[in-house]
Amino acid sequence: MELNQDIMKAVETLEYRVTAGDVAAKTGLNISQAEAGVLALASATQAHMQVAETGDVAYEFPQQFRSILRNQYWQLRWQETWAKVWAVLFYLIRISFGIMLILAVVLVLMAIIAIQIGMQQRDDDNRGGSYSGGIGFNPWLWIGRDWFYWFSYGPRPQYGRYDYSSRNRQENKLNFLEGVYSFLFGDGDPNKNLDERRWGAIATVIRNHRGAVSAEQLAPYLDNANLDDDLEDYVIPVLSRFNGRPQVSPQGDLVYYFPELQVTANDQKPQSVAAYLKEAKRRFTSASSDQVAIAISLGTILVVGSLYLGSISGNFDGFVGFVQSIVTLLLGYGLAFLGIPAVRYFRMQQQNQKIEARNTQRQALVGQTVQRKLDYAKQFATQTIVSKGNLAYTTETDLIDQEIANRDKIDEEWRKRLESS
Repeated sequence: MELNQDIMKAVETLEYRVTAGDVAAKTGLNISQAEAGVLALASATQAHMQVAETGDVAYEFPQQFRSILRNQYWQLRWQETWAKVWAVLFYLIRISFGIMLILAVVLVLMAIIAIQIGMQQRDDDNRGGSYSGGIGFNPWLWIGRDWFYWFSYGPRPQYGRYDYSSRNRQENKLNFLEGVYSFLFGDGDPNKNLDERRWGAIATVIRNHRGAVSAEQLAPYLDNANLDDDLEDYVIPVLSRFNGRPQVSPQGDLVYYFPELQVTANDQKPQSVAAYLKEAKRRFTSASSDQVAIAISLGTILVVGSLYLGSISGNFDGFVGFVQSIVTLLLGYGLAFLGIPAVRYFRMQQQNQKIEARNTQRQALVGQTVQRKLDYAKQFATQTIVSKGNLAYTTETDLIDQEIANRDKIDEEWRKRLESS
């Protein structure tokens, strides 16, 4: 049996007593998925089913239901263990790109330094063994020294221009190795849960209006809404997801009500919801500007150094020979290291333009509801609360005990039936 983690979180958030409509509104799942998921979770955790006199059903879960699941299902234990293991593995994968970059730069610099030392010694031998007091000025040694300073301490202060304030230090939440990964690949899609946010907002709007709304109230959360014509086809996915039903007013206006979302285990107060569905723009990287500068510098050193090594003719053995044998690989890594972020940057600009256009389109749909539609929708607005005071049946106690406890209520109901017949 596969249990839905979103449903489990919703049950905890809703204080362990829910209806299918409560869970659908909280998670954005469609009604059938929410109902099947709640029923499966209730069956696995010995939750109590409570049936109101209206026939509506609520489920009350034990607060330790996760512990019950862990004891019964090894798959859940394995999922939780794997989630922890994967977090460690993914962190190692992220920092591996920075480690590989540093190792590649070190290999190239050491090989160049070794070649420069060898060339200097050969020149000294050609001059009759005279000692020049060192190997002379070597720009690669200066680059290597400056790189070591950058990696260890950050950029050198330039006449007091570099700000070491605590605010800047707090903004840099990634270490350098994590910053390299963020510079290369970014920080993921900020809108990966967009559908969940969309349907959760729509369900909240419906519930805030006690289950009855107009199409214009839902339009700011949908992508294909068009209010310029009288067609309201864009509402169909909402009706399908939450089992909505259309109603036509005498003036020919359409409103929609959602019976399942009108049933709740607890009195639902209006909740705050954004006026429209706003997508977040993509961010190039969360690495600091200093980390980006260091990463670009290292990538440039790797490319230039690899090209320099490749241009040196001669047969070298040992360490230098090994580095020269893989210089094409090092050059390819350096070019990819600088090329991938460049391509990603321009692609991100195009994506953000489309995101801004969609946000503007949805924002323009806010507040265009016709008042007569709102007035007509109020006729179908209601809220049914499955409280413990109006239960006809619950699995918490034996059926006979419930009948005895409800004897007066049953007698009164039979008396009313006899009088009306």
